[in-house]
Amino acid sequence: MSDWNFSDLEKWDEKICKICEDFGLDWFPIIYEVVDYFEMMGHMAYHGMPSHYKHWSYGKSFERTHQMYNLGMEGLPYELIINSNPSIAYLMRENPLYLQVLIMAHCVGHSDFFKNNRIFSTTHPNSAIMKFKSARDRVRKYIEDPNIGVEKVEEILDAAHSIRFQTDRNGNDRICHAKIKSNMIDKINSSQDKNIKHSDRLNKIPIIPDSDLLGFIVEHGNHLEEWERDLIEIVREESNYFIPQIKTKIMNEGWASFWHYKIMHELDLDSSLHIPFLKSHNQVIRPHIGAINPYHLGFHLFKKIEENEGLDECFFNREVHDDESALRCLIDRQDCEDLNLFSYSQKKKGITIDEVSDEDGWKVVRNDLLGNVGTNSIPRILVKDVEEGCLIIEHDHDGRDLDLNYAEAVVNHVLRLWKGGVRFFTIIEDEVWEI
Repeated sequence: MSDWNFSDLEKWDEKICKICEDFGLDWFPIIYEVVDYFEMMGHMAYHGMPSHYKHWSYGKSFERTHQMYNLGMEGLPYELIINSNPSIAYLMRENPLYLQVLIMAHCVGHSDFFKNNRIFSTTHPNSAIMKFKSARDRVRKYIEDPNIGVEKVEEILDAAHSIRFQTDRNGNDRICHAKIKSNMIDKINSSQDKNIKHSDRLNKIPIIPDSDLLGFIVEHGNHLEEWERDLIEIVREESNYFIPQIKTKIMNEGWASFWHYKIMHELDLDSSLHIPFLKSHNQVIRPHIGAINPYHLGFHLFKKIEENEGLDECFFNREVHDDESALRCLIDRQDCEDLNLFSYSQKKKGITIDEVSDEDGWKVVRNDLLGNVGTNSIPRILVKDVEEGCLIIEHDHDGRDLDLNYAEAVVNHVLRLWKGGVRFFTIIEDEVWEI
């Protein structure tokens, strides 16, 4: 039986908000929705969006989570909050009171991060829910159209999902081909460099390598029907919405954990709430063996900043950094030693330790970490050319080889979006490889 009612949640929410105001946090209003564990799994599968379009992969995710949860092999998240204005957060009905209070404090930290971190400035939180609803309604319309139907819709969505993060990762608006060409002509006409004046790229598509594969297909896929183009654009816009969350996982979770910890101490809880809170907090931010726990690393960084430079500097770092820039600027050898960071790799004989955080190795360890945070763990694909209708794309190789079976499956998906043929180049064991 629950040890709380809705009036308890309202009372604690008021206390939390008062403390946050006194500290200077600035967050979107938060709407809390209480759901059972079954509903929580549904929201997880659809990224928390109450108006997301339907797709078989989300149902698969739900069924997997449901089965693992029932087997006791996987838990559910303490919190789920949407980057929108107002923010929407889900509280699981089965949670005890101390955990609901912790979650509400944690959610204020997240909402403050959404509102103030520069990486989120392009996500348009005021219209996020309506955009997802519009996308859902359009997908449903295409499914119900007898000339299109669910199979064709899912075929396009499957293909677009396979390259969903092959779009601009910095929140920049796409510049169309005509504008790039115009800018290039202006640059040539104003240049004294003869090599630039005789540029042979002006008649190429693209003029310069294009990292926005989805956007390129939408712009130049003249073979696509309008409903196909719209579905690809839906996936692209959704990816642009979620990329800031991928890029700030450590800082975002660290900021929320930093504040739930500080707020819960300011609430002056009695032991029946404070002791289980500390236990849950320690479970959330504990280090993970063989992997990085973003809650642990982010919490460590903000505690370090507060101790060394004060709370105002915490707010500054919350505003300006994504994970990559934060780790590059803030992590030093002492952090690597304190956090027991090391680099390892999978060899034929098993896992080997490559570097440890000693005087010579800590920078290598940090750089290996940088290569696996945010979108750096997602291969980057460039559109290089279109030759007689065939799309030429290239892997921006960073020293890590692709899984060829996976890469071939993705290329086959891209073929569904670009009928003129696809040639894909990468590097495998230091040699050029073509699919």
